[in-house]
Amino acid sequence: METKKYYLFCDLKDDESLIAEYKQLHKNVWPEIIKSIKDSGIINMEIYNKGNRLFMVLEVEGSFSFERKTKMDTNNPKVQEWESLMWKFQQKLPMANQGEKWLLLEEIFKL
Repeated sequence: METKKYYLFCDLKDDESLIAEYKQLHKNVWPEIIKSIKDSGIINMEIYNKGNRLFMVLEVEGSFSFERKTKMDTNNPKVQEWESLMWKFQQKLPMANQGEKWLLLEEIFKL
């Protein structure tokens, strides 16, 4: 099976207690959220943190598309509930469009 990787970043609000709560929530992500991630064609998702910066690695099936995932998420009330909760912790990046949290990183070097 052909796979692809995407790398994204997002910022949290620079508040130690909010960051700690965000990390705690991600130790027990709701089962409906895990299911929606897998159903969208994501094989593996990893999130890393330093300060208030988050870094995500997505490994996806060849047929994965962000457009399809967005449509699935929009039509899933539990995902919408989770995303609303996450806005308590996350903040819009200066270069992001309205409503965007996670932004794709551009590959500029590969060995």
